[in-house]
Amino acid sequence: MIRNILGSVVALAGAASAVLSPFRDWYGGRAGQDYRVADLFEGITPTESGVLVSILLPFLGAALLVVLGVVLRSRLVVALAGLVVLGFTILWMVRQGQAAGSLVVGGDGAGLQVGVVNALAGGVLMLIGALLMTGRRSRRERERKPVEPFAVPAADQVDTWPPTQEPGMSVQTSPWPEPEVDPYTGPDPRDLRDARTRSCPQAAPHPEDDPRDPVHPPHPPPPPQG
Repeated sequence: MIRNILGSVVALAGAASAVLSPFRDWYGGRAGQDYRVADLFEGITPTESGVLVSILLPFLGAALLVVLGVVLRSRLVVALAGLVVLGFTILWMVRQGQAAGSLVVGGDGAGLQVGVVNALAGGVLMLIGALLMTGRRSRRERERKPVEPFAVPAADQVDTWPPTQEPGMSVQTSPWPEPEVDPYTGPDPRDLRDARTRSCPQAAPHPEDDPRDPVHPPHPPPPPQG
């Protein structure tokens, strides 16, 4: 979007420079509007030209192409307008050089003047504007749906890890691998051991395990004295 706006401004500035150039001096104090369009194909003559049949005519057409290209956001149309301006300007330079014998650049008004510079600069700005513009997206690009990211599944659904579609957590909360789960799904061995202990009664202790002394048994308590 920004590139389209910037390119459009540059191209419109080039169109304005090209349209204003025929009203300035081109060569030897002669304005660009004094050159007929026919002189560019038949040769430069000293005959004065009207404004609507002068070199201004192709420049106005190029300016309209620039406006149309900006509205349509067409880089091709804007570039075509720049080529039209540069083409007619270079063609004029060739014909003027043939008529004068050579082209000179003089500060006293005897050679190429500012009008030619304006025309060349306008054509170059149009081409730069076309390069800056991004243009319109094609119909296929506009209809192409954006790729949606993988959505986080609900808590009661089995999620898959993209893009391999392998089972796994959808949100990784730790960089370390997940601990492996014991595949044994039976009862707890500690519960089985406690159950066996409760079902088997304890055997009577052996005599040697009796803490009492078998040689010197304990004396019975004395009878009460009345």
